[in-house]
Amino acid sequence: RGYRPEDFFEGRVLKRTSRTDQFALIAAEEAVRTSGLSSIPPEEVSVCLGAGAGGMFEAEVYHRKVLLKGKSKPSLLRPFIPSYATDRVAERFRFSGPKMTVTTACSASATAIGYGADLIRNGRARAVLCGGSEALSELTFGGFNSLRAMDPSPCRPFDRNRAGMSLGEGAAVLVLEDDEEAARRGATVFAEFLGYGVGGEAFHMTAPEPSGVLEARIMKEALKEGGVSPEDIHYINAHGTGTPLNDKVETLAIKKTFGEGAYSIPISSTKSMIGHCLGAAGAMEAVASVLAMIHRFIPPTLNHLEGDEVCDLDYVPGKARDKESRFVLSNSFAFGGNGTTLVFGKK
Repeated sequence: RGYRPEDFFEGRVLKRTSRTDQFALIAAEEAVRTSGLSSIPPEEVSVCLGAGAGGMFEAEVYHRKVLLKGKSKPSLLRPFIPSYATDRVAERFRFSGPKMTVTTACSASATAIGYGADLIRNGRARAVLCGGSEALSELTFGGFNSLRAMDPSPCRPFDRNRAGMSLGEGAAVLVLEDDEEAARRGATVFAEFLGYGVGGEAFHMTAPEPSGVLEARIMKEALKEGGVSPEDIHYINAHGTGTPLNDKVETLAIKKTFGEGAYSIPISSTKSMIGHCLGAAGAMEAVASVLAMIHRFIPPTLNHLEGDEVCDLDYVPGKARDKESRFVLSNSFAFGGNGTTLVFGKK
């Protein structure tokens, strides 16, 4: 709120970047500064970011100018490419390890975190900047509205009267690094990334398969890779968009994964506070999950007043809760049947 790009960037940079790029650069700057990555050779640092609409806002500006004046600057279209934010972050810090941009819609930045961990495990990088960035645009807003996926009121995840999502924007970038490497550098370690699950349905472009089987499989895969039993999970950051079908299917999947134990796990949707940040959502919610562990609290689900016959779990309605968490799980389930679950442990 109140973002003023001129407070962060000089004019030359502003002309060459989209709002999405700028969010990514600001988040990456903070991540690099906090982690002290300058001690690692730049060719051994990778950048892996998730993207949604990319520089759609700037593409709209280009289109308007063409309609009004019959011409516009082609440079306005450059940031429209979804990989541009990844390229800008790598360029800013001269990181020349493998670069990757993940475009699996609303699971993109969560998947980017998982793929970043794979780069380290496979010896392709010593450290990876992972995350995602998203800026709102009229086309994005109008597109979701045309799908009747938007609630004119603030979204109400898992509530009986939920009627759709609220959109948001922003960025989050995490630094992943081998545990021993971080210890050698004396880096501050906020949490341990334990594992992830990833999968895709072949069902429908905008609706999840009603049984929740795929989402349950992804969660189980993440737990298995992370070496964590279902009983060890102390908090779930749900995808929780506030749409009637998504929240129902995610709840069914959680029950399939955790059995009766699902009723004793606090679950919340931080989208109820910051909106659905699309390509950046998974990374922003990963950060929220880690901060919940660090500060020993469970974020609430705002606007949740009443459950229904399916959504009957503990969604932490209305108010944050003090709670120690050793292991947390973060879900991201996207259009096209894309899904990713991340598991983090307290360090």
